[in-house]
Amino acid sequence: MMKPPSLTIGLEEEYQIIDPETRELRSYITEMLKEDHLELREHLKAELHQSIVEIGTGVYQTPAEARAEVIRLRRALIGLAAKNGLRIAAAGTHPFSSWHTQEITPFDRYAGVKEDMAELAQRLLIFGTHVHIGIEDREFLIEAMNVSRYMLPHLLCLTSSSPFWMGRTTGLHSYRSIVFRNFPRTGIPRIFQSWSDFTYLQDTLIRTGSIPNGSKIWWDVRPNHTYPTIEFRLFDVCTRVDEVVCVAAILQAIVYKIWKLRRDNMTFRVYPLDLIEENKWRAVRYGLDGQLIDFGKQEQFPARALIRELIEWFIGDVIDELGSRKEVEYAYRIMEQGSSADRQLATYRRTGDLRAVVDHLIAETAEGVIPQEVPGEAPPAAAVEG
Repeated sequence: MMKPPSLTIGLEEEYQIIDPETRELRSYITEMLKEDHLELREHLKAELHQSIVEIGTGVYQTPAEARAEVIRLRRALIGLAAKNGLRIAAAGTHPFSSWHTQEITPFDRYAGVKEDMAELAQRLLIFGTHVHIGIEDREFLIEAMNVSRYMLPHLLCLTSSSPFWMGRTTGLHSYRSIVFRNFPRTGIPRIFQSWSDFTYLQDTLIRTGSIPNGSKIWWDVRPNHTYPTIEFRLFDVCTRVDEVVCVAAILQAIVYKIWKLRRDNMTFRVYPLDLIEENKWRAVRYGLDGQLIDFGKQEQFPARALIRELIEWFIGDVIDELGSRKEVEYAYRIMEQGSSADRQLATYRRTGDLRAVVDHLIAETAEGVIPQEVPGEAPPAAAVEG
């Protein structure tokens, strides 16, 4: 019998460092890295811009375990920021800070990105969530990548959190996706026939000096170049903890369902890149309120209907086996209340103030993490003076 994948879960989240007085981004990651942060230890990382702080979890078997870790790390990060008079927010873009004024982190790897990508690197003021699911069989990893591409736009609708860019309402729900698409080797990957088909491409790019290693292949889903995981990179950073855990649970279930189909000598139909890109555009533009295409029927349906179908028809028979029904079904709450992008837009319509949107993001980022104001930790956003 085929050995199942480990299905382990690892998460990476990129947060905004916020000045509570101006609500602007603050370039501060190098100072934070110098702090005595025993609880964060190796989990705290720099990113391209000094106003971004990345947190990476350990490796966990269940979404519930991952949730406890995300809460622990967010709490520690919020506390560390508060010690320096700063706040933490999770959204795919900042509502009004400009990329023109942001400082690049002064580490060699980021200087290299700035050299390679020129102004595109400076513009990359975006914040994402990456979800790793453990797959040890490389051939199955390629199959899982090919098949799961179809579901990515559905999940982007749930995670969209970047409706603003440099003080403007963009009309999009995931403007982060547009900014990132300016980089090479991004977007939905093509269909690969095998592991060797993928490694031929990667090795050619390395040998010709296009990339130093697989970490510079920035597709929406890819084989991780270091760990035996499939890495989903499409998503805006999730504002609420329960949102990122929900998406991780859905992805774990998708991978498991694909494996069970393969074990039984079946699979889900693999669709062409250009069709999936059409659905991704619809998710970027309209989010949950848009229409996605059912390629098998060649018809469009409300995004919420197809997300519900994904949960109930495709993975409904495996989530109880995985013990993740509670985490997966949080998607219904997102569909009822709206994604972070929807909630940000509602806040702006109500207040007409992008600073109020930042306060809203600070509060939601701490939701379920900081239940009440605690000395040394960030107060609720409503209490922030500006």
